[in-house]
Amino acid sequence: MELKDKIVVVTGAARGIGQALAIAFANEGAKSVICADIDLDAVKETASRIGGIAVKTDVSKETDIQRLIEDTERDVGPIDMFVSNAGIAIPGGVETGNDDWQRIWDINVMSQVWAARHMVPRMAARGGGYLLNTASAAGLLNQVGSAPYGVTKHASVGLSEWLAMSHADDGIKVSVLCPQAVRTDMTKGQEDHVAALDGMLEPEDAARACVETIRAETFLVLPHPKVLDYMRMKTADYDRWIGGMTKLHRQFGDWSKE
Repeated sequence: MELKDKIVVVTGAARGIGQALAIAFANEGAKSVICADIDLDAVKETASRIGGIAVKTDVSKETDIQRLIEDTERDVGPIDMFVSNAGIAIPGGVETGNDDWQRIWDINVMSQVWAARHMVPRMAARGGGYLLNTASAAGLLNQVGSAPYGVTKHASVGLSEWLAMSHADDGIKVSVLCPQAVRTDMTKGQEDHVAALDGMLEPEDAARACVETIRAETFLVLPHPKVLDYMRMKTADYDRWIGGMTKLHRQFGDWSKE
């Protein structure tokens, strides 16, 4: 899909990858970029840089996502692409409290479910559209030091796969962004952590990879190409791969030491 003259919504657009995506889409000639974030003051700055529209949105609430979609389609026009980018990270294992598990589940997974729930029927009715979900390489490989992050990002990839295979005949394209470390507020102080072993990219690098993937209408966005090699190693010998990840866990598993 070419982004020129398209109406695009980006969640988590106040900073980091979301901000870089909004700017990249505007530079590609998008007709309108709706920048959504819970931090209204910060997302207004993003919108002002590109002539976009800022909307305060708490993606952990389905009603906020529904309102974002309905208001955009009423006041701006039909949404051509919805980007579910907002996400959080929480360290820890299965001992992590239920409230934290629920919070990261709602933001990293359910926000994408809710966006699809309200966008798919609209897109299908008009012959197609595009969904871009931000997951992580952790959704393909897992995350040393964070069960909540690894589990929810796996779920994001699984949801994206399901949407792609179930709604291809409706003309709906789906891509999922799966980078390793990207220099954002989420990774601040984690420059020497396991996710950055293959280098820490800038948000603009991830955004550029997304634009290229959207243009090609392919599923996986891999700003770190090495991730594909790791995926092949994982499927070729699962036990060996788990052994390798166990070694990484011994070295990097306690985020509190970072």
